[in-house]
Amino acid sequence: MALVAGIDSSTQACKVVLVDADSGKIVDTGRADHPDGTEVDPQAWWDALGTAGAGLLERADAVAVGGQQHGMVTLDAQRDVVRPALLWNDTRSAGAARELTKEFGGAQAWADAVGLVLVASFTVTKLRWLAREEPASAERVEQVMLPHDWLTWQLAGRPDQPTTDRGDASGTGYWSAATGEYRPDLLGLAFGREIGVPRVAAPAEVVGRTSSGAVVAPGTGDNMGAALGLGLAPGDVVVSLGTSGTVFATSEVSVVDASGFVAGFADATGRHLPLVCTLNAARVLSATAAMLGASLAELDRLAVQAPPGSGGLVLLPYLDGERTPDLPDATGTLAGLTRESMTPQNLARAAIEGMLCGLADGVDALRAHQVPVERIFLIGGAAQSAAVQQIAPEVFGVPVLVPNPGEYVALGAARQAAWALHGGDEAPDWDVSVEAVLEPQGSADAIRDAYRAARIRSHPETE
Repeated sequence: MALVAGIDSSTQACKVVLVDADSGKIVDTGRADHPDGTEVDPQAWWDALGTAGAGLLERADAVAVGGQQHGMVTLDAQRDVVRPALLWNDTRSAGAARELTKEFGGAQAWADAVGLVLVASFTVTKLRWLAREEPASAERVEQVMLPHDWLTWQLAGRPDQPTTDRGDASGTGYWSAATGEYRPDLLGLAFGREIGVPRVAAPAEVVGRTSSGAVVAPGTGDNMGAALGLGLAPGDVVVSLGTSGTVFATSEVSVVDASGFVAGFADATGRHLPLVCTLNAARVLSATAAMLGASLAELDRLAVQAPPGSGGLVLLPYLDGERTPDLPDATGTLAGLTRESMTPQNLARAAIEGMLCGLADGVDALRAHQVPVERIFLIGGAAQSAAVQQIAPEVFGVPVLVPNPGEYVALGAARQAAWALHGGDEAPDWDVSVEAVLEPQGSADAIRDAYRAARIRSHPETE
């Protein structure tokens, strides 16, 4: 029996699954935490992988990494890390995003060039920030990588030519999903000079071997890994409720959205992955629970006691700023406060409705680009909340499928590793088991309308 290892190197932790390459059945798992914060020494990821993968990676015939998107890992001429990596959720480059947007001719020009309208998450903005704010460090930089690129490079024994994949490369701001090519002019615009970038490998290419002889596949970004792990079909949309919230689907054609709401990413298979991302998802619930002095289980219990619409209470959940809509300096807003609405039950439900309404706006944005939406896969840590499962079909207005809890980014990476190991035109077909299918029982119009009205009142620029 051939075994493959899939790695999910996320913001919060490293998770490893060891999988039967033929059936997709999980044989063993491992986990290790990452440091908190928005900048991290990449060595911490490697150390966590060593801990999480101990006793697993040695048994694998092939391995691949699914990693958090957009982070900036910079190396010098000796291939040493120049400074701690800036992560996707580091918003200090928001000013650089505005500068670069203006310098290149506006949002439409960026969308046409690379399928993205710049926000602080994207790597290209972080390079501009580095060049402006830390010139001594910037002068040492000879190579830029993404987090999954750096880990893949380490696994493959640090070869002379690092590699990436088209999925993760499409989130940098200097590679185009539409053309499949880097844009060195945009890299130079951001950083002031050209620097080395990884070669973009084919989806199932063997890019190296580990010290134990296992095949190393290209790896991909975490959202692309989740799409591969779930085996998405046309009409399937994923809503992922992790540290960030994401909405994405597979598409045969690239998406260009000058509003910046939809990012025109590539996927890990040669197709495309239009995606909407919010900074605020599961932590909205944990923050609300802390505010109420409650556990997450108690938050669930309170939320289901409140009526739909939370008695008129609306939470705009911009607790860490926001990426979509582009409000990096925003804070959360609690609207509709009256003596009647100010109950723990209403606040608990408003937190869930607010989180989901922001993501439902993302689903609508995909529809506006002719992406079919027939059903939604609800994944991520917060998807296991009973209250979230009850409220989600009402907010989204379509059937919601909750797959059995699983590490779908890591499973997607494992599926890519099996693809690289065995070859072929398509990734192996692995079954995905579903825990629940939830049908909408009522109209979400009132909830969505109240959320939209509160958003426009607080942030009229988002209309």
